[in-house]
Amino acid sequence: MINCTAVGVDIAKSVFQVHYVDQETGEIVNKAVKRAKFLEFFVNRATCLIGMEACGGAHHWARQLKKMGHEVKLMPAEFVKAFNIRNKNDAADARAIWLAVQQPGKPVAVKTEMQQAMLALHRMRQQLIKFRTMQINSLRGLLTEYGEVMSKSRVKLDKEIAEVLERVAERLPAVVVDTLREQWNGLAKLDEQVAQIERRMREWKKSDKDVKAISEIAGVGLLTATAVVAAMGDAKAFKSGREFAAWVGIVPKQTGSGGKVNLHGISKRGDTYLRTLLIHGARSVLTHAKEPGEWVEKIQKRRPKNVVIVALANKMARTIWAVLAKNRPYQKDYVSVKPV
Repeated sequence: MINCTAVGVDIAKSVFQVHYVDQETGEIVNKAVKRAKFLEFFVNRATCLIGMEACGGAHHWARQLKKMGHEVKLMPAEFVKAFNIRNKNDAADARAIWLAVQQPGKPVAVKTEMQQAMLALHRMRQQLIKFRTMQINSLRGLLTEYGEVMSKSRVKLDKEIAEVLERVAERLPAVVVDTLREQWNGLAKLDEQVAQIERRMREWKKSDKDVKAISEIAGVGLLTATAVVAAMGDAKAFKSGREFAAWVGIVPKQTGSGGKVNLHGISKRGDTYLRTLLIHGARSVLTHAKEPGEWVEKIQKRRPKNVVIVALANKMARTIWAVLAKNRPYQKDYVSVKPV
């Protein structure tokens, strides 16, 4: 957008900091605006280029500002950090954001409320699974203190724990045994909560054409499909499949000097959760697929297993981008040809 005022906004819980240069007077404005007055501050202004860090609440404010006709650019915190030269405070942060928004760079796509809602389901499911794992490990550790070593798998734990609790009940106080039994019964409640979230994800899958489209790709299941569509925002915001794979962090990290480029392990930048899902999906294809494909078979002959898994995850990410950005159905045997 040409000749529009660039504005840096440092959002917070109660008071936002706004930094811009008045185009008419040349005055540098760096002022605090209360949360309740924030939208009112921009409602009657000419179209602005507003920059914010992609942090908590940023997508909400970006949607509201875009409704007013402003252009909003969300930027990663690492990109903004380079422009904060000295002290870190609200005024300095707003000035750094103002500087950063005027530089060329890859903005974070503004997510819809539905996409954020699906990501919220993923975060809550992830939290429940972590808590369930903590609960299981806590039970194992407490029972080990009394000489009862449990088997590793959850299935074996459920089979053995009733008998184990009966044995320890003969020598432990009833209050301890009853508490251990309650903790074990609580695992079933956590299982049901996780299952309920997954049922809601399946309902979304039925009504979302993008989720259904990429679910046809080998290795892309319910969790991966819903997480990718929710996390990437608009697929066309990425120029290519490689750019999307780089955003996820499954491309080689590069170092070099004097024109020589060295490739290392994957960069591991971007969303760790999304990258984990893609790699688990690729591992599932290699483990369970009867015919993983000619491309996979060729690379398996010359590279270690883990390298093949990451390479397949990279290819899955590129395929996902191609299906969504070009709005075409997935074709298993499709061969990409570079234009002349």
